[in-house]
Amino acid sequence: MSKLLVVFGATGNQGGSVIKQVINDPFLVNEYHVRAVTRDISKPSAQALQQTGKVQVVQGDADDVSSLKRVLEGAHTVFSTTATIYDERLEERELSQGKEIANAAVAVGAQYLIYSTLFHIARVSGGKYDKGRHFDCKAEVEDYIRTLPIKSSFFAAGCFMQNFSSIMKPFPVGDGTYALANIVAPYTELPLINVEEAGKFVATILANPDEFEGKVLAGATKTYTMEEIAQIMSKSSGKTVIYKQLPEEVFRNFLPSTMADYLVHMLLYIQDFGYYGPQTKELVTQTAANARGKLTTLEEYFAEHPLNLS
Repeated sequence: MSKLLVVFGATGNQGGSVIKQVINDPFLVNEYHVRAVTRDISKPSAQALQQTGKVQVVQGDADDVSSLKRVLEGAHTVFSTTATIYDERLEERELSQGKEIANAAVAVGAQYLIYSTLFHIARVSGGKYDKGRHFDCKAEVEDYIRTLPIKSSFFAAGCFMQNFSSIMKPFPVGDGTYALANIVAPYTELPLINVEEAGKFVATILANPDEFEGKVLAGATKTYTMEEIAQIMSKSSGKTVIYKQLPEEVFRNFLPSTMADYLVHMLLYIQDFGYYGPQTKELVTQTAANARGKLTTLEEYFAEHPLNLS
């Protein structure tokens, strides 16, 4: 008999990818049946899941603790992810939602919890960067989950390739040249993931839960330096794209005020310590080799999603 997998954030990037991977995987579709949790079951993305005929869609909200036991009833395995919203409640919300989902999973007798985590910026940096709370709160929820009487493993997504079409898109600087601009040094390495493939990493855990119990999977295709990213952008777009390192005070002007401290500390941490710490490249290489399916390179991503620089 297949096991019930409950997926939070079912219509979001990570949760949606997990569901897509499971219902299209010949092995996992027989191992698990999926219950998708979303705040609004009437929206088109939720309806599309329902129409696959392979997913039960239910209404639930991690801010509504009373709803959690209901949506988790009968669960064997839980995938938990919480959306980061940059406002005055970020820290409170991240910690509360992550812990309450975990508490409810234990309360209903679930056997396994997969949590979408991140590394603790303040801890890894020895306190040098203490404003990356959007990372740190997820790491603190991971710490909490490890104390609970439930088997668990963790997925830590890298930087989304999708960001290069929006917040990190190159801008014109004259003479037909475009700049990929950031605060970090050109040699800084970013582990990049097509977020639509997050499920390929989580599926690795679902297929081998005992093997990955207690482990963190570093979810990225590979690491790229900022200069390498600019070079790939040039080749794929046919335009001249350079990397430009900006002073902090200039870079902050490009960011919404509610996000500036979080992102500046995150980026400087990545530059100085590595996204996943000092072993970032090795962790990414090892995890990518175990992903359940081919991963998209940055070159392939831009071929499918052109930058359209003009």
